[in-house]
Amino acid sequence: MVNIKYQIYIIKQGDHMKVLVTGYNGQLGYDVIEELKKHNIQCCGSDKKEFDLTDRVACSSFIKDYKPNIIVHCAAYTNVDKAEKERELCHKINVIGTKNIANISQEIGAKLLYISTDYVFDGKGEKPFTVEDIPNPINYYGWTKYLGELEVKEHLDDYFILRVSWLFGTNGHNFINTIIRLAKVNPNIKVVDDQIGSPTYTRDVAVFIRKLIATNKYGTYHVTNEGFCSWYEFAKKIVELSDMETIVYPIKTIDFKTTARRPNNSRLSKTKLETNGLYILPTWQSALKRYLNEKHSK
Repeated sequence: MVNIKYQIYIIKQGDHMKVLVTGYNGQLGYDVIEELKKHNIQCCGSDKKEFDLTDRVACSSFIKDYKPNIIVHCAAYTNVDKAEKERELCHKINVIGTKNIANISQEIGAKLLYISTDYVFDGKGEKPFTVEDIPNPINYYGWTKYLGELEVKEHLDDYFILRVSWLFGTNGHNFINTIIRLAKVNPNIKVVDDQIGSPTYTRDVAVFIRKLIATNKYGTYHVTNEGFCSWYEFAKKIVELSDMETIVYPIKTIDFKTTARRPNNSRLSKTKLETNGLYILPTWQSALKRYLNEKHSK
């Protein structure tokens, strides 16, 4: 018997949803757990301390002991640059681990929600990518996340796949914290202005997930805060709202060397949310203000 009592939050007996959230120590997993607890939904958070995603037996033992009827799979290898060098580890976690979760979900009849990424697309053009567009990742991390999507589709007839982008949350490292840290010690900073996407608050995604898993509106969705901007525009707004005097200068991706390539166009179309009558997230500007207020209140 796996001892998981210190991770389980039983708020209200008899609630029909019993949710397992993998990767609960990450930015999104943490906020999903907090959102479920807030609404008295029975939930359990797991991370690598509880079981190794790549170990089929360990996965099965833990999950079948807890007996969830919904699994929110947030756990992933997410270091985009290191993934280019640690390909075997990245593949094991993002592909084999997801295969194990999907297979066990199928065995126990649990709903599965899998978190994917804008990095499954190549970033060409300027139009927002739709859920019908064919993925074509340009870095290894994106490739493994796409393979994870395929594992979910292979093992389950009904599933939720959520592609998110440019995530930030209070539990962990993110772009906002990096900009604030750099702005405190530099009179000016340079940020790329030719990568466009939607900064997205994990709190808002968690609300969407809580609402979605209560439905049977299965399928693939793009879930981001409303509006688009460049990393440069995002950084300028962070500095402005933080009342800092640092000057932000724009540079091109070609002048900012990284190990892994990034897509220039990370715009994701949310049309499918509208047609399915699903929750539309607030603007990224609203999300940023709320994040900074929460950060300062701690």
